[in-house]
Amino acid sequence: MKQKMWDGRFEEGSSELLEEFNASIFFDKKLYREDIKGSLAHAKMLCSIGILSAEELEAIKNGLHQVLGEIESGEFEFSIKQEDIHMAVEGRLTELIGEAGKKLHTARSRNDQVATDFRLYCQNQNIGIQKLIKTLIGTLNLIAKEHTQTLIPGMTHLQHAQPVSFAFHILAYAAMFKRDFERFESSFARNNFCPLGAAALAGTPHSINRHMTAKELGFDAPTINAMDSVSDRDFALEMLFNISVLFTHISRLSEELILWSSYEFKWITMSDKFSTGSSIMPQKKNPDVAELLRGKTGRVYGNLMGLLTVMKGLPLAYNKDMQEDKEGVFDSVETAIASLVILSEMLRTMKIEKANMLKACETGHLTATDLADYLVKKGVPFRETHHISGRAVSLAEKKGIDLSKLSLEELKSIDERIEADALEVIKHTTSMDARKSYGATAQECTLAQIAYFEEFLGLK
Repeated sequence: MKQKMWDGRFEEGSSELLEEFNASIFFDKKLYREDIKGSLAHAKMLCSIGILSAEELEAIKNGLHQVLGEIESGEFEFSIKQEDIHMAVEGRLTELIGEAGKKLHTARSRNDQVATDFRLYCQNQNIGIQKLIKTLIGTLNLIAKEHTQTLIPGMTHLQHAQPVSFAFHILAYAAMFKRDFERFESSFARNNFCPLGAAALAGTPHSINRHMTAKELGFDAPTINAMDSVSDRDFALEMLFNISVLFTHISRLSEELILWSSYEFKWITMSDKFSTGSSIMPQKKNPDVAELLRGKTGRVYGNLMGLLTVMKGLPLAYNKDMQEDKEGVFDSVETAIASLVILSEMLRTMKIEKANMLKACETGHLTATDLADYLVKKGVPFRETHHISGRAVSLAEKKGIDLSKLSLEELKSIDERIEADALEVIKHTTSMDARKSYGATAQECTLAQIAYFEEFLGLK
């Protein structure tokens, strides 16, 4: 007995093995809203060109809304026999309204239907992720506003380098996440075109109005080439790439939070709400959220590589390989949303240990470059000042103190051209505020950066 909508030319029924292997219904059912939205727009367009009567359109609209209600209430029974969400919705619609339901698929294919549903999903999720990234940037900016004069050692090679404000360091991540926002924003604009009406690969002989369906669905316009429309998954690849770069930045921040919360640093204390303990060591307070964020980065990278590998050798147009496009995207999107929410909350609730940060600045001779620059202003060539400052660092090392703690006499023993005003120059706060070039760490520059992000967030 024939049961498939496509099995007219087949004499034997499908193997159960094939049905299980072929079906996507149990993961692509996530697209039910997009599928029903696309069908409503398509039906309206078919009515406008006379393929559906007004009565048939009304029946289809009522039927699709009933299907939507059944799915959302949990009443709808998904079966492997339905293969995918498109067949499931169309099959139930036909059960409800009869012959009119069979007309809905005129001038479209599952190829353009899935491309439309999946693109709608990615576009909708793109907007949601953009909002969450902005929330995260807002959280970072609020932290920065409180710590424009909180000193920490800026590092290169994970070695103490120069004094910076904690605000300045945190705003470096705000800059990263702003670029992430812009990538999602750019992708949305580039991919906001509607594949519906491309049909199987070559368009349709029916006089459809693709501009109408594109407008109904919120797209800027129809896609330009039908063959590309059904075989394109660049929008999904961009979603995965954008999430992967986002997680590169989340992972870098997480790594620093993990380091900073350790006893070796103790620059921050995580809230109990976002920490866990040990089953055997009662003293432990583990930064598990940050560790999970760092770990999930590998997972989203894998999803990107998976789809890139699926797509790399496919001939035009649609191929069944492309059924493998959704699960990784669903996973990465859900991971990104959950991660952005919890990261923002974790950052809001952590405690900044300012005294420990300041103490860390007294290790590593952070103002050695300032001493060299001080001598440059007195006309000494930089290569010579670099050597003089290095000798001062060596003296401080021998005495077991920081360079900033050397007396004037000790400094003059290195070079007689060093005068009393050098003692102010080698203070950490002076060093930080001396760096006033655009984008630098001086308080006035950091406040300008905070204002820049406030403007970006629409707060000014």
